[in-house]
Order: sequence, then structure tokens, then C-alpha cells
Amino acid sequence: MTTRTRSADCQVLVIGAGPAGLATAITAIRNGAGALVVERHPGTSIHPRATGVHLRTMELLRTWGLRREVRALDARVRPLRSVSPTLREATPVPMGYPTDPREVLAVSPVLPVCCPQDRLEPVLLDHLRALGGEVRFGVELVDLVDDRAGVTATLRDRATGAASVVRARFVVGADGTRSVVRRLSGIPLERLGEIGEFVLVHFAANLDDLLGEDRRFGMYVVTHPDAEVVVVRAGGDRWSLARQWFPERGESPADFTPDRCVELVRTAAGDPALDVRVLTHMPFTMVGELAATFRAGNAFVVGDAAHRMTPAGALGMNTAIQSAHNLGWKLAWVARGSAGEALLDTYHAERKPAGERNARRSLEMLEVPPTDGEWTVDLDRRYVSAVIAPTGSHLGGVLPGRRAPHAWVSVAGRRRSLLDLFDGRLTLIVGPDADGWRAAAASSPVPVQVLGIGRELGCDAQRLARRYGVASGGAVLVRPDGHVAWTCARAAEPVGRLLAAVDLALGRAGGYALAASA
Repeated sequence: MTTRTRSADCQVLVIGAGPAGLATAITAIRNGAGALVVERHPGTSIHPRATGVHLRTMELLRTWGLRREVRALDARVRPLRSVSPTLREATPVPMGYPTDPREVLAVSPVLPVCCPQDRLEPVLLDHLRALGGEVRFGVELVDLVDDRAGVTATLRDRATGAASVVRARFVVGADGTRSVVRRLSGIPLERLGEIGEFVLVHFAANLDDLLGEDRRFGMYVVTHPDAEVVVVRAGGDRWSLARQWFPERGESPADFTPDRCVELVRTAAGDPALDVRVLTHMPFTMVGELAATFRAGNAFVVGDAAHRMTPAGALGMNTAIQSAHNLGWKLAWVARGSAGEALLDTYHAERKPAGERNARRSLEMLEVPPTDGEWTVDLDRRYVSAVIAPTGSHLGGVLPGRRAPHAWVSVAGRRRSLLDLFDGRLTLIVGPDADGWRAAAASSPVPVQVLGIGRELGCDAQRLARRYGVASGGAVLVRPDGHVAWTCARAAEPVGRLLAAVDLALGRAGGYALAASA
């Protein structure tokens, strides 16, 4: 007979401790909510899986103070790929990404890194625990009841069979492609497309001697007729190889024995004597899927539970972490009573288009290589939802719904990116003379941080004022996720305008009508 015990209540219950689940919990806690994470596996991932950490994701990690830790795990690849008969003939081919880091650093305070998932997850886990978050490994979700006021989850310890019951305000399914949360919440799944069946081989070998320092690329496409594969780095001497297999030819995953995998690697490398150690190998389907909705009552889905992608373009993990960041602050602000319920629906409105775009793109990228300018997609993404102000005035480089522009500033004598300052709060960016806006922020029932150019922010005042469009008395309201909620070009009636903008940004039914931001 299974004994059920009652666990302590929590505000946000996250099912799954992969990048999406850990990032959701981290963001929720950093925004003032309590979070519990449960994971059915005994620990973090043992497979490299995703390896590319894109710019916007690195910006988030920087905000959390993790940039140096993650950067230390970087495999230091050049943003190039190759297409060649074997690795011996590898030659550089553009990937649509700048090879000059100065072009990247002109728009962001960070550079992307090549960090395998099994090394990134422990960094996220340690940070979550340092924030006071709890993670229970070896525990699975078996039942979920949503009564509108919250959810009651039944959990089971996979080692002992002991059951426990957790009451939470919200539950987040970060539990992968076969999400139990998605199934129990009745959320349908749409198949966007399928490329085929593949086998993934993780192996260890010294390929750097063969490739040399000048051919440390992000990806290698090998066209050898006996080894048509894709090879990517997985950190140190570890590599990952993907090879398609064809059921119509009578092939099956069983054909890829360890010896066959070693032969594939040697053929792809162009070195029949290469010392190869197979670490793991497994079949997978190259497919794109999308949840019909990202919210069902008090249940939400994120990561592979919401948007499944192929490995092409390293889109999956990055989309997952960015979606988790969008969701986590909203759950926290609603749970602690600072935002209205309407804010929760905007997670679906803002992140489903991003998930669908990236899932469809991942299906195309095996045939259509990335194009120039695609590397800024996540930086330029504009959210459209009920909590984003209508376009109004376009202030400098600022537009409601878009990520606030990066700029270097000095705060208390310390050089910071402006992007570092938005985490966990609403922020009002104003110009040098902004007493009216400061009085308006002080009257807000929800705390609003004011960052004034030339006051809190030491910088090239004229340049930053022009960039943010506040030189003539305007203001920009930025959300805790760094996206612009509202802009105003002039300081007339600042109290009414700002209070209406705060109500809008937080999905609150306030007493002020949103004035036009002209």
C-alpha cells in the first residue's frame, strides 16, 4: 500500500530539471516567488545534447551572474561550418554569423558560446540552489488536479514508491517531448513536420590533431557515401555524430552497434586508425512539434513540452530558456499579487510565435543554411500582446515589445550593461531632467525603479538619451525580462500616463486609461 504524505505548499511547481525547468524556477525565484522543481531522473542530463548558447541566452545568464562560469566551459569554436567528404578536407563555410566579434559586441555585452547541455545544467542547478530553490531528483508526477485556485500534484519517489501531495499556485511542465503535465492538462500537440529517423552517437576521440586550431568550427557536414553524417563538438575530446537511417531500406537502430559507430566515426574523420571510444548511442526522430496552447488554467508548458525542434541551428535549448525567462517572472508577479491574471495569457501570446518560428526553421535548416542577419533574430524579436503598449512614438532605437537596447553605463562607479539592471523589477528610463517622471514613479502602488541618464546612469548622456529617445523629456518603461512595455515622448501628465502604463504592463485593472504615447 502506497502512503501519501503532504509536502509543503509552493507558489510555482516545476516538473523537469532540464534547462527550461531550471531557468523557469530561477526566474521565478529571482522575481520573488517560491519554487520547487521535481525531476524523474536521478540527476541532471548525462548527455551533451544541445551545445550552442546563443546571444540572448548568454545575456540572460550574464544577468544572473553566470557569464564567467559558462564562458569557462566554452569549447571556443569559430562561427563557421564545413561541408566536405571527410573531416580531413574540412574547409570553412559561412554560417550567417559574424566572424568579427566586434560586430556582435556592438549590439550585445556578450558573445555566444559552445557549451554542452550536460555541463550547463549543473551551473543552473547550483545557481537555483544558491537562491534557495529546492530540487527533488528521482521524483515523478503521477496526477494533477486544477481547481482554478491552484493545482494539487501527486508525486511519486521512483526509488521507494512513496507518494506525496504538493499544493501549488501554478505548475509548469518542463518535462520534455512526452510531457505528463501537457497530457494531464489536455493540451493537444501539432506535428509541424518530420525529416526522418536518425541515430545519435556520442564519442570521445582526439580530432583536434587532425583538424588543427584553424578548423575549430561549430559544425562539420560530412558527405562521404559511407558516412553521411553531421559532427559537432561536445566539449573536451567529446563529440556528437548524427546519421540518418532508412526503414524502407531495411535499416534499424539495431544496425548501429558500437563497432559500427566506431567505423562511422573513422570513415567520417578520414582516419581508419583513429582511436575512438563510443560513450552512448541512441535513436531519435528529427521532428518539429508545437503545443496548441502554452497555458491550460494554472498549468503551463515550456521547452520541449511546448515546442519540439530538430538539433539544426541549436534553436531548441535557446528557445526553451528564453521562453522560461518570459514565463518565470509573470508567474512570480501574479503569485505574489503584484500583477493581474491577464498577464499569464501573454506567455502564450508572446512565446508561441517564437516557438513556432524556430521549430519550423529547425526543419528547414538541414537544407537551407542560415542567412546573414539571422543571428539577431532573438535580439530583434518584438512581442505583441495585451500588456504591450501600442506602437505610439518610436523613440530612438526603442519600440514597445522589443528587447531594450544594450548600452554600457556606469552605476556606482561600476561598468555595467544596461541590460543587467532590469532583472526582477519594472524600470523607467528617463533623461537628465525628469522630476515629473520621478514623482510619478514614487506614486505607483507597484515599485518602479527609475534610472536617470546623468544621475543613476553615468555614461555618454547625449548618446544614450538619443538611443532611448528620452532627450526631450520622454520615458521608457522596461519589464523585468528586459522587453520594453511602453514609451512616451513627452512628460505631459506623467502620473496618469505612467500609472496607466504600469497597469497595462502588469495586466492590472487600474483606474487610469492609457494615454497615447505621443
